[in-house]
Amino acid sequence: MSFMPKPSAHHPALPKNAQGLTRRDYEGTMSTLCAGCGHDSITAALIEACFELDLPPHRIAKVSGIGCSSKAPTYFLSRAHGFNSVHGRMPSVTTGAALANRDLVYIGVSGDGDTASIGLGQFCHAVRRRLNMTYIVMNNGCYGLTKGQFSATNDKASPSKKGEPNPFDAIDLCQLAIQLGAGFVARSFSGDKAQLIPLIKAAINYNGFALLDVVSPCVTFNNHPASTKSYDYVRSHNMASEKQLDYVEPKEEITVEYGEGTSADIELHDGSRLILNKLGARHDPRDADAALMTIRASAAKGAVTTGLLYIDQSQHDMHDILATDARPLNAVPVSELCPGSRALEAINARLQ
Repeated sequence: MSFMPKPSAHHPALPKNAQGLTRRDYEGTMSTLCAGCGHDSITAALIEACFELDLPPHRIAKVSGIGCSSKAPTYFLSRAHGFNSVHGRMPSVTTGAALANRDLVYIGVSGDGDTASIGLGQFCHAVRRRLNMTYIVMNNGCYGLTKGQFSATNDKASPSKKGEPNPFDAIDLCQLAIQLGAGFVARSFSGDKAQLIPLIKAAINYNGFALLDVVSPCVTFNNHPASTKSYDYVRSHNMASEKQLDYVEPKEEITVEYGEGTSADIELHDGSRLILNKLGARHDPRDADAALMTIRASAAKGAVTTGLLYIDQSQHDMHDILATDARPLNAVPVSELCPGSRALEAINARLQ
């Protein structure tokens, strides 16, 4: 796969942050995702958040797994460190990197399949270890790279592209994260820029594990099979000269603006509807039990609660728990990293 760089030329009057950088300096390559994909909106929000936080790109490490969502780090912060890992293994790679260099800002980008299916165990242990990172899930409920099969976060009874309802209950990553002890848990919608950017900024500044679950509709496979505009119908009635060719119809990006304590009824590309509830001032995000009840009450009504669901302002991160050296490993001299045989003998003696 080839990646097209964005033009280097830009207007000289573009605003700059405290680092002397413009928003363009926080961008990456041109996106190869489907036109109108919500993932691109999340990427744009990440760019804006990092710009507004005045973060130096070379002090940021972006890590991902496999999937449409895991391609996203290519599209932002080209000047940052980046690692595209194995499917579902992003948390362990980030854990190793964070242990080696605690001074970097770690942003993990994953998907609902990468996190809730093959990577579920990895996700759980990253939470319980209080890994100091921002964990963003681009959640569309399907496997976009492999033709739209159900993922573990897809709602029960939701129809597939073939019209078959999902027989299993969904895994709610926000509820799971709260139960595992995550200190920062939030949910948002890819089309709600006004809510998403502040949540990303808050998650990055949180000292500990911060989960941001972002509902991001798939424009390609989030379509009803009964429609004559669906991919199944078109393929079965298409007279194509080349069977290997495919075409994804461009669609407009879905955006929404609605106030705190209110709801928004959003029509998706396939004509189905998504109901969002934005938390109001009455919700206390410091109460874990209340957060769980709020999520469940909304789900029972077929709605999705968005906003800061839970925060533990006193949580310690992994380095505090393990009492690691305040210096990153690359700043520790070799004499301390390799103290010699006598130090090893002393350790062995303690274990006898």
